[in-house]
Parts: sequence; C-alpha cells; structure tokens
Amino acid sequence: MISQFFVLSQRGDSIVFRDYRGDVQNGSTEIFFRKVKFWKEDGQEEAPPVFNVDGVNYFHVKVVGLLFVATTRVNLSPSFALELLQRIARVIKDYLGVLNEDTLRKNFVLVYELLDEVIDFGYVQTTSTEVLKSYVFNEPIVADTSRLPPLEPSAIFAQRAKRMPGIAVTKSVIATEPGGKNREEIFVDVIEKISITFSSSGYILTSEIDGTIQMKSYLTGNPEIRLALNDDLAIGRGQGPIYGAGYRSSSGSGAVILDDCNFHESVRLDSFDVDRTLSLIPPDGEFPVMNYRMTQEFRPPFRINALIEEAGSLKAEVILKICAEFGSSVTANTVKVQMPLPKYTTRVNFELNPGAVGETTDFKEANRKLEWSLKKIVGGSEHTLRAKLTFSQESHGNITKESGPVSMTFTIPMYNVSRLQVKYLQIAKKSRASEPYRWVRYVTQANSYVARI
Repeated sequence: MISQFFVLSQRGDSIVFRDYRGDVQNGSTEIFFRKVKFWKEDGQEEAPPVFNVDGVNYFHVKVVGLLFVATTRVNLSPSFALELLQRIARVIKDYLGVLNEDTLRKNFVLVYELLDEVIDFGYVQTTSTEVLKSYVFNEPIVADTSRLPPLEPSAIFAQRAKRMPGIAVTKSVIATEPGGKNREEIFVDVIEKISITFSSSGYILTSEIDGTIQMKSYLTGNPEIRLALNDDLAIGRGQGPIYGAGYRSSSGSGAVILDDCNFHESVRLDSFDVDRTLSLIPPDGEFPVMNYRMTQEFRPPFRINALIEEAGSLKAEVILKICAEFGSSVTANTVKVQMPLPKYTTRVNFELNPGAVGETTDFKEANRKLEWSLKKIVGGSEHTLRAKLTFSQESHGNITKESGPVSMTFTIPMYNVSRLQVKYLQIAKKSRASEPYRWVRYVTQANSYVARI
C-alpha cells in the first residue's frame, strides 16, 4: 500500500507528486532529498534504496538522473516497491517516448492520468502499457529528439546510428507521426551485465552473466513474432528447469549453456525444445522477452593489472593497465576505473601514456579514491596509468592491503559475451505494402567488474 509517489530532479525539485492516503506529513519530498543528499550513515557514501525516517519508509530508484520515490507507513515488501517504481518509469517512458525532466514537465497532465490508473488509493491496479491504453486518452507532447542528448537504450548504440536509428526508440507508443503514418519497426536488444572478480595474479575467481532480451514493437495489428535463438543453446547443468511459463528443459551440453531463465507471459514455448524458437504476440511498450543467467566460463572483455609499490617512507606508486580482449572492430564507451587508496593519502600525481586522448584522471580527497575515465577503448588496445602517491604519515602496515580493489564500469555496443544470438526475427501476416524494419542489437555492460591487488 503506497502513501505517496513523487519524482524529483537532480536538484531536488518536485516534478510530479501524488498523495494517495494523506497519512504522511507534508514536506516528505524535502525530508527525503536532504537525507539522500547528505547520507553519511553506516559508513556508506550513498543512501540505500530503502530507509526509514520518523516512521515513514522511503523507497527510491534513480532513472536517467530522476529520483522515483514511494512512501508508506506500513510494512511493505521492498522488492515489490522497487519493482513498482521501475515499472512506473517504464510505463511513463512508453507513453512519452523520452523520459527526462523536460518531457515530464511538458506532459504532466498525461503523467497524472497514468498515475491515477496505475495506483488507486495506494493500491496498484495495473502497470501494463497495453491495458492502460484503454483508459488513458491524453496525447503526449512529443519531444524534439534531435535536440536531446542520447538516452538509454539509444545511447548504447549511438556509434552505430547510420545502421540503427536511435530516434526510433524514443517514440511514444500512442503518438502518431506527421502525416498520420507510422513506420513499421521492431527492436530486439540483447543486454548482458557481467560480474567478474579477478585475483591479484589475474586469475578469474568468480564470473556471471545476467542477461535480458528486450523487445519494443511499433508494428500495427499485433502480428505474431517468431524469435529464433542458437541451435546449440542448452538450459541447466543437468535436469535444470527454465523458471517461468511452466517449462522444464532437458539437459544438454550445447556451446551456450544457461543456468536458468524465465520468459514473459506472452511467450509460447511450443517449439522451443525442438528448434529454440520463441513465439509471441508482443504487447505495447518495452518489455523483457527473456531473462537469463549464466555462470559458464567466458572470455572477459577486459583484463586489469594493478600494482602498488612503496617508493620511500611517505611515497608509493600505483600502476594500472587495461587490456581490451575483444576485436578491433568493437569499441567500448564510457569506461571508468576506480581504486580506493590508503586513508592517509594526501596527494596524487598522474601520468598517462604519451598522446593519450579522451582520458581524464582525478583524486577524490573526500573518500580517498583514484578515478580514471576513458571516453572509448578500441578492441586489442592497452592503456596504462601511473599514479604517484604522497602520504601524510609513514605507513606501518601493508600498503597493498590498505588499497583497492580496482573496480571498472563500461558499455560495449554490438558485443555480447555469452554468444547467445538471435538467428532470425520473423513477423507473421506482415503488410505487403511495406516491409517492417527489424533491429537486433547487442550490448555488454559491467555489473561488478573487480580486480584484487
């Protein structure tokens, strides 16, 4: 049961606010933002997604820089509340096309109409874009996407804009294009978030892939879609189940082995065990066709080597090297490397490779952390950073144990680690007048990419 729902900007401005039950005091938006902005409890630098202040439970998620928040005084399941906030954000994006502060302010009437249909007196009614179309009648004010910065998921594929127009994923599910004719398109995104932990000697200690196949359809008439995956795809190590849709797979030893997976309720698995084909009638809006998890060994996209050595009683040197293990035709974007340093570090002098372009360094004194940002990394290349540390006191312990681990975040468009592939995307009963555009895209992101020192 939700008491309030609101959306705040990065500055703390209240963009959307709805009070459903009136049992939470006024000023909850200010209380929440002040608590999040100046969070210093439990030794953490950022506020957790769930916390309590004066008997009020606050749940929040951050989506494209906006804070989506729900409050309640009852004992509500955190996972339920956080999932609800994510779904509300997705529904709003489906209707507005682009989710940001500007589009929310321009379409506040439509957003409030959506909220009144999604939640009634604090109780959730539906978060289905398809169902809501029967009850929502306001037309969105469509943003001028040519003047907007690229947003997810289009930003992931910005470098391939000539092949895959990013503007197509910023369309509203209900707005019509100029001339009244919509372009027939369907998008399938295979997004994988990888988690890897390296030992100090460079060996892989743990590795895991959390993947999802996302679909967004702009096809008229709700035609049936057939999505074919790898023939050598196997589910489970043994008699492993496919969780969801009441399906259980036979064991196999394919080249691509998923530990488990689940499917959207619209997916039919009649022929999946035979030819690895999924059949579905896609609902309106963006939705996950399939979620999967994989712990089979895979080649990591990056190798990280970290070394720290004493260079005197009050000095030390850190050497970080990144090696891109993928092909030269692929480029990683927005790469950031972070490394905690000893708490008595006072100054850091950086040295990059000669001729380095698009690389920046910083020393965060507040939390004693080294940051190295690289705009892009081409496959097969190596990048090195040297950092000379100055301490305020002589070290009496092991500097290596007081430093690290090294963590890394990145996005690699048109690349996936698991080798899961969409073989073909078939559309039944398509119009003879126009051939629908099919876009199948891949992206790999870092979920937890850590190297011990």
